[in-house]
Amino acid sequence: MTTVLIVEDNEINRDMLRRRLERRGYEVTCAVDGPEGIAMAKEQIPDIILMDVALGEMDGWEATTILRADEMTRSIPIIALTAHALESDRLKSIEVGCADFETKPIALDILIEKIEKHIIKQNI
Repeated sequence: MTTVLIVEDNEINRDMLRRRLERRGYEVTCAVDGPEGIAMAKEQIPDIILMDVALGEMDGWEATTILRADEMTRSIPIIALTAHALESDRLKSIEVGCADFETKPIALDILIEKIEKHIIKQNI
């Protein structure tokens, strides 16, 4: 079973995405901020991380940078999630090491295609 770590500070967004992914057969855990997401990623080594960009004190880009610098977590694909559809946000996400980028509100079928694409790439 594919394991997904959602790092999202908005409880409604986090719970809704978790339930939708679990109904599709994913095993999902959640973190509420960047530091917790980093700790859980190191502890669990999920197959993929869905990282909200706007997390407060430590944003998703900083958390991604830290995960990319750690040998234990650098190969985990990270998909940035944001409410901002700006090209600069997409480019910043790729620059810090995210494998992909998805805007909110989440189109679940598109997100699942991206999850599966990056999990397949990781296993090749």
